[in-house]
Amino acid sequence: PALAATGGRAARAPRHSSANCELSAPTSTLLCRQFNSINDLASGQKTKIMRLIPLLLTALTLAACGAAQDVALESRNIQVQENAVPTAAGAGTQGIAGLVQAAGPAYVTMTVSQVDSQGSGSNAPGKELTSGSGFVVDSSGYVMTAGHVAVKKGYAVAARAANGRLYKGQVVDVLPGNDMALIKLRGYTGKSVSPAPNSCVPRGAMVFSLGKPHAQGDTARVGNLDSMHFGRPVAYGKFGYPDAMVLRMSTQKGESGGPVFNGSGELVGMVVSTLTDNSGRLLNLAHAVPAADLAKFLCAQIACSGNWAALSRASTQECG
Repeated sequence: PALAATGGRAARAPRHSSANCELSAPTSTLLCRQFNSINDLASGQKTKIMRLIPLLLTALTLAACGAAQDVALESRNIQVQENAVPTAAGAGTQGIAGLVQAAGPAYVTMTVSQVDSQGSGSNAPGKELTSGSGFVVDSSGYVMTAGHVAVKKGYAVAARAANGRLYKGQVVDVLPGNDMALIKLRGYTGKSVSPAPNSCVPRGAMVFSLGKPHAQGDTARVGNLDSMHFGRPVAYGKFGYPDAMVLRMSTQKGESGGPVFNGSGELVGMVVSTLTDNSGRLLNLAHAVPAADLAKFLCAQIACSGNWAALSRASTQECG
């Protein structure tokens, strides 16, 4: 069948000084003003206010922690679409919903833009080129997606995480020959995917993907593995792959780069294309790059450990 890839220095904060404090703006400005006014109070009132200040500081700290951690909670309404019969593999709709809730925080959507280095020289994002899906592979903000989504090393990325926040970043590297790319987001600290310990997925096993079709909402597609091998290389433009997992599910444009999970919520691959017939009709089949190939590329870019390191040494050649 025909194949379609659906695929300068920061300004220093002012400091507020008085006989009782020297605190940095903006958070501590209020405390500083409280200190300044305390001198005008009676001794008993001053003692009460002083006791309240540690409580205020604790509340501010807890609020900051909550803001940092909410990226690990799935707040999006991800629609579950069952393209196969998951109950045959031992998972029903309720089970899938739980898996999506657990795996979802590591899934992101993104737009990729050229970098406009003209004029100001600020390397600000320029014209938006593509959009797609991706997944966090390291809690410090490394994300993987399809190469045809990331396009080119150095391009600017804006990725929306589970908490609804938009994180800016940059394409670190692209591997066109196996259609994958690595991105680094700035300021992101949160949940990453858990790769499966085995490079092989049994034929017929239930799998599900996460992605965002163009002009639609976040979607989880449930299907099963048709085969670990397509058996021949695929190319589209300057991108392609030597082989791929064949998934019995019908993905759409915008879902390229999205993660594929097994029935335990572990990463087993990445969506790269949807299969169509010669007339362009969807065949309810999709291709995915296996996790072992993703691991080889990832571990060549950053330090890996655990299942990522083990997968980088594994092969899918012996998978049935």
